[in-house]
Amino acid sequence: MSDSQQERQEGQQRQGADGRRPVSTTEAAPPAGPYSQGVVFNGVLYLAGQGPVTPDGRLLTGAFAEQAHQVFRNLTAVAKAAGGDLRRAVRVGVFLTDLSDFAEMNEIYREYFSEPFPVRTTIQSNLPGFAIEVDAIVAMDADGPAES
Repeated sequence: MSDSQQERQEGQQRQGADGRRPVSTTEAAPPAGPYSQGVVFNGVLYLAGQGPVTPDGRLLTGAFAEQAHQVFRNLTAVAKAAGGDLRRAVRVGVFLTDLSDFAEMNEIYREYFSEPFPVRTTIQSNLPGFAIEVDAIVAMDADGPAES
């Protein structure tokens, strides 16, 4: 089994009776509470907010760029585990402790998204000990997860 097949298998947990399928992966930060890293419902992947936490649970508190890249790596990993691709995001929510990081966030953001860019909201937020958190909604393939 290839690494990508194993990651998709890990991320594709049992679908609930209501059609929601939780997604989880050890390749992203573990949830800090009672929530899923992602949920697929009706062909749409909803990604929980990710902070700058490594897959082993370590909070990054250094430079803004380091924190932002970890956030986007986490989102990318959960999307991949679901059989999706973060570049197919249709909506992104960005939460920044300091809006002076907005320009730097935009530069980093362009590394993970391309045109047509998803709609986005950026909000200043009192985050607990870190500079950025991001959530997203991703369109999945109409035929289900892509096969490699």
